[in-house]
Amino acid sequence: MNKKLIMTWLFLLIQIIVFLLMELQGGSQYTPVLIQYGAKFAPAIALGEWWRLITPIFLHIGFTHLLVNSVTLYFLGSMVEQTLGHFKFTWLYLAGGIMGNALSYQFSESISAGASTSLFGLFAVFIALAVLYPDNHYISALGRQYRTLIIVNIVMSLFSHSVDLWGHLGGILGGFIATFMIMSGQERGNSLINRVLALVVYIGIVGFILLNHGIYNTLL
Repeated sequence: MNKKLIMTWLFLLIQIIVFLLMELQGGSQYTPVLIQYGAKFAPAIALGEWWRLITPIFLHIGFTHLLVNSVTLYFLGSMVEQTLGHFKFTWLYLAGGIMGNALSYQFSESISAGASTSLFGLFAVFIALAVLYPDNHYISALGRQYRTLIIVNIVMSLFSHSVDLWGHLGGILGGFIATFMIMSGQERGNSLINRVLALVVYIGIVGFILLNHGIYNTLL
């Protein structure tokens, strides 16, 4: 638990710098600027800009959006990075964001951006760890707390048109699956076969979504 924070600070720095650049070029709430910097924009993804499943993680719409997600990233990211290490934290953070943006792309045509897809993925990490470590009372307690927090947030999202519900749900799914992919086979019930299966499921979902929207046809 005494590991230095590297990736948490790096991700924070990136999103702050990107936010400032967007503000200087017209404003982070200005649609053309959002699209220019890589927001989730379904028509562009369908034309082959698959990186828009990643770049929205580091974009934010307005200062309040940036502030809330930055504070959450600092506290939640610190916990995950110090517990699991730099590499695993990086993978889990990105995996949640990618899956979140993929599901948002599949089910929502709205332009979206924000680290919340990845942050919901990190919440789901502790739910997955609670499954893998049922005898660890601390992790089990965190898993229950974050499960409740997720449920409350999802219910609240149903009454807000400004929230990317599918992005949040995808982040949860991505973080949960990704945890089973990278944790060693020493955990209860998580054999190598299960880890490979989790990888196949993750790639299968994202791949199907991209294929379903014709992206591969534009790359051939």
